[in-house]
Parts: sequence; C-alpha cells; structure tokens
Amino acid sequence: MAGSTAIKQRNPTLTLQRPSTAHGASIRRLVSECAPLDVNSTYAYLLLCEHFADTCVHATLAGRTLGFLSAYTPPGRDSVLFVWQVAVAAEVRGQGLAKALLLNLLSRERLRKCTYLETTVSPSNAPSRALFYSLARRLQAPIVEKPFFLEAHFEKESHESETLISIGPFLGAGTKL
Repeated sequence: MAGSTAIKQRNPTLTLQRPSTAHGASIRRLVSECAPLDVNSTYAYLLLCEHFADTCVHATLAGRTLGFLSAYTPPGRDSVLFVWQVAVAAEVRGQGLAKALLLNLLSRERLRKCTYLETTVSPSNAPSRALFYSLARRLQAPIVEKPFFLEAHFEKESHESETLISIGPFLGAGTKL
C-alpha cells in the first residue's frame, strides 16, 4: 500500500497486519513504552486483538512488535472510525510508521463506508496532533477540533483534557489513498 512504502523501504521486512491474541502481551509492553499513552491491562489488549482485529493494525519487524493502532466504529456510526491509540516503538519514530498504520487501516474493505476519522488528543501531545493534521492533508479533508473529555471528567486521576479531532469527509476506504 502506498502509505507504507517509505517505512517499508527503510525496513523491508516490516509487516502490517491484523493483530491476533498472540500479540496481546507484546502490544501492552509497547504501549507501556509510549508515554503519554494510557496503558491498559493485557486483557484489554487481548480483547482488542480478538474482537476488534478488523479495526486494529499490528506492525512487526523480525517478530518484534514495533507499532500498534487500535480503533473501532462507534455503534450506529458506520461512517466514522474512532482511533483509540497509536503506539510506535522509539527506534522507528519519525519514519512514517504511524501514518502507515492509519493508511493501512483506512484501506481495508471492512471500512469502505468510513468517511470520517475521529480521535482524542491531549493538548500537550504535539507528535500525535502533527500526525492527524498530516493525515488530514493526505486525505485532502477538513479537520475540526472541539473540547471532548475535560480534566474534571477524570476526577482524581491526573489526566489532561482530551480534545476531539475530527477529519472528514474523505473518500471512503477501499479506494486508493
């Protein structure tokens, strides 16, 4: 796929695929190394790999997990893909893997009705914000931000507010991106 060409040229044996439960523990380990991402239980990652594999992408090189993207289509909103987490190992950051994960997912036939992407990003997470703005340019789609989860929603947890970033409409998945 075109979105993964640059990263694949640097790492020719990099594989982007649907995750399986065999990947759950290594995905959790990767996310734990990717601050400021919230780390969930291994069980949660196993569920993502089992129940949401069609909307997740796992990147490996020589059997090692280097990237993971989790997403889902919100109930009753088939035109929307909500991206939950994008994790990339430190040694391959800045090489286009995060965008390759997103484009790989958006190219899947399962998401052909998807014309909007949503995600939440904390205001201080500049790399994530840059990723989604770059994706909007690639998709030639408008991008809108609005408050979503406020600090108060997290009660006693020390957690920044999360801004909802919406990209779209763009051409539905299943078309060449």
